[in-house]
Amino acid sequence: MSEFRRILLGGAPVLTERHGDELVAGDGRTVDINQAIHLAPVEPTKIICVHLNYDSRTREFMTKLPPAPTYFHKPITALNSHMGEVVRPQGCKWLNYEGEIVIVIGRTCRNISPDQAADYIAGYTVGNDYGLHDFRDTDAGSMLRVKGADTLAPIGPGLVTDWDFRNKGIRTIVNGQVKQDSTTAEMEWDMHYLVADIARTITLVPGDILFSGTPAFSRTVYPGDVVTVEVEGLGALTNTIVEGPTPIRADVGAQPTESEEVISTAMGGDWEFRGIRTPSKDLYPSTIEEKS
Repeated sequence: MSEFRRILLGGAPVLTERHGDELVAGDGRTVDINQAIHLAPVEPTKIICVHLNYDSRTREFMTKLPPAPTYFHKPITALNSHMGEVVRPQGCKWLNYEGEIVIVIGRTCRNISPDQAADYIAGYTVGNDYGLHDFRDTDAGSMLRVKGADTLAPIGPGLVTDWDFRNKGIRTIVNGQVKQDSTTAEMEWDMHYLVADIARTITLVPGDILFSGTPAFSRTVYPGDVVTVEVEGLGALTNTIVEGPTPIRADVGAQPTESEEVISTAMGGDWEFRGIRTPSKDLYPSTIEEKS
């Protein structure tokens, strides 16, 4: 395996390769890994995300998986990096983390089989598919503002090649406490299937990324929280939540809401797919939290 990171070096984006605790540029310059200013490891033209994929997440929402994956799209302006700040706009309350593994496309890809998909994957990185559930009442269908606001798609710290995704651990840690803890064995559809599925009708080009789903216990985070997603063999992606400098404009568009659907989804419910009921504290006693 090799790991490549894009960093800001001498005022310009530079691709480096990791060698232990150093990042080495092609011209020989070196940077201590803890001193580097990280950029997203790739520059995608598309950010595609699968909805449900992990069994624990499906059970948490008390629903069933569809017969095939369903997807949504994040704008490329949502892209963020390792150690980047994730902005919760003023006037919003329900920002949730979703620790994920991200597939990075390496070759132009169209109309391939799952068995061929590995040849079109450059490697993998860690991602956090943040969701701003305050807009779920108006954008639940498209997920555009729920998942597409600026900074809500951090990936990194690096692109790892020749990584085997099978039976790998994934955890999300908030302020030092483990909140999500699962393995890729829980996934219904693996990385190769997802790439082949999308590429049936959408051409994927080098640098495009696919978020592959999150396990159970996505929960709300707040300004000042530090969120880390760890994936076995891929490293750790860390971001800090901050409050935006300006409030959501009130003179245009749908406004943030706090409906039962918004709160139940943010705190653990099944509204995203069926809108029938919300898990009780007795069912998930360790996941219902309050924070003032």
